[in-house]
Amino acid sequence: MFSIKTFKNVLCIFLVIAIASVNALEDDEVQKVFKGNEVVPDVIPTSPKQFLKVTYENGLTVDKGAELTPTQVKSEPKVDWVAEENTYYTLIMTDPDAPSRTNPKSREFHHWLVANIPGNAVSQGEVITAYVGSGPPEGTGLHRYVFLLYKQPSKLEFDEPRVSNRSRNNRPNFSAKKFAEKYNLGTPIAGNFYQAQWDEYVPTVHKQLSGN
Repeated sequence: MFSIKTFKNVLCIFLVIAIASVNALEDDEVQKVFKGNEVVPDVIPTSPKQFLKVTYENGLTVDKGAELTPTQVKSEPKVDWVAEENTYYTLIMTDPDAPSRTNPKSREFHHWLVANIPGNAVSQGEVITAYVGSGPPEGTGLHRYVFLLYKQPSKLEFDEPRVSNRSRNNRPNFSAKKFAEKYNLGTPIAGNFYQAQWDEYVPTVHKQLSGN
């Protein structure tokens, strides 16, 4: 008969195998979603390993490219992940389809950038670019809005200009890939995205970004 110790060891092995299998399945799904929607290679060269949990008001979640409206995403979302102790993270939200997916001459237009996030406390991070919701121009179809989470090697000094939520300065022609390379962030550890097209709230976003 198995001793209790042996039983516990076998149980631990099964749990490790089960967790590894679940992680592998999620990794495969993330790659399928990111490559299938061409986030890879339009934004990043390699898919993250897991989905990032992003939740807007009224419990609306960012779900593997599902469509949300500019009205629904006007306020800063809550972003959750399992963080390591004594570790800092960088969070990016970016639109590779500016002004449209067929003519992305302003790729990327970044909507949010928070660095030096201690653990998963986004509110305690260093806001480089303040959050602004989706503002796809009328008639330009669906845009992809991509969230990327990077694990930093340490707390870092960022020399990027600070951008308020009333300014579009320094938002166009951003590159998540180049930003990650500049600060040695590596491949994003988690990500997700939604798609959105024009609705009646978009003029409010554009007015906000004009500083008026």
